[in-house]
Amino acid sequence: MKWSFKLGSVAGTEIRVHMTFALLLIWIWVMHYRIGGPPAAWEGVAFIISVFVCVVLHEFGHIAAARSFGIKTPDITLLPIGGLARLERNPTKPLEEFVIAIAGPLVNVVIAALVVLVVGGTLGWEQLVAPQDPRVDFLARLAGVNIFLVLFNMIPAFPMDGGRVLRAILARRLSWTRATRLAARTGQAIALAMGIFGVVFNPLLILIAIFVYFAAETEAQSSELQAISDGTSVANVMITDFATLGPHARVGEAVELLLATSQSEFPVVNEAGRFEGLMTRGGIVQAMKERGANAPVLTVMLRDIPTVDERSHIDVSLRLMQEASAPAVAVIDGSHRVVGIMNYETIGELLMLRNADGRFQPGRRDRRSR
Repeated sequence: MKWSFKLGSVAGTEIRVHMTFALLLIWIWVMHYRIGGPPAAWEGVAFIISVFVCVVLHEFGHIAAARSFGIKTPDITLLPIGGLARLERNPTKPLEEFVIAIAGPLVNVVIAALVVLVVGGTLGWEQLVAPQDPRVDFLARLAGVNIFLVLFNMIPAFPMDGGRVLRAILARRLSWTRATRLAARTGQAIALAMGIFGVVFNPLLILIAIFVYFAAETEAQSSELQAISDGTSVANVMITDFATLGPHARVGEAVELLLATSQSEFPVVNEAGRFEGLMTRGGIVQAMKERGANAPVLTVMLRDIPTVDERSHIDVSLRLMQEASAPAVAVIDGSHRVVGIMNYETIGELLMLRNADGRFQPGRRDRRSR
């Protein structure tokens, strides 16, 4: 994830922290400083760090469960709103989904129970429900936060664990795609209710509601793409009728192609047909403005563009684009020659066709000559 840096690795999983986490620490320091000066400020920072240690343990609960099903976890990213463990692949069976989703909250249950045992009889309910009050005992607040994490994560809405638990339950009787769609709709209904509640009581809930609403839609689209991807390779749906630019081309030639075709992305290929980079519509316009028509495309093209084998599944191309923040991927054959393009427009069209006809499945097409 962009704007994150690596803290370290545990059992092959990187722990990363998003830059915005520093803003949270600064805000906590200032708020607690106003209440009790420097001692309260530093205690507030220590408390937030302790909370995020619990969040990391929560994520490792997911990781342990995922690995038991042979699913690797490359990294965890800590955000101000919590943690995100990235799975190498999504679980494909309801039982796998259920176990992986429930494992995280169970870790928080254990942590809260251990804290309650350590504190003993001095811990009251009024302390557990006030984790934001710096005047409450440190451990009591930590137990309260873990209880809150369990309750919040079990809300049946994506991307919370409760949404995945709901999908796993629904998928026992329905198809994975339909179960995801129903779980997503449930989550969006909860998000709308949360937003209305936030207007009256707490504006922060409005932001959370917006995040939950769009996360549910993203999860539903991802599931639909996975359904299309199963058994369907990139070669079946890639753009095969496209213009390319040679390694000695100038920006002026890219302008001519932009005006003469409906393409938005133009692969730059060498004499052997191998991929060198990509010229985009925005890149062409910017190059004309800053460098002029005679500038070589090799000096202005995008170089960090991923390539994907034509035999790969469709969802692989989407993942590569998202990870690289790239507008498209170049599709290559066994000789590493560029034979196609996959972009967000193509994937969007596939999803629209899937929504129009739930039985739609792309078939193999004959490759058109260029």
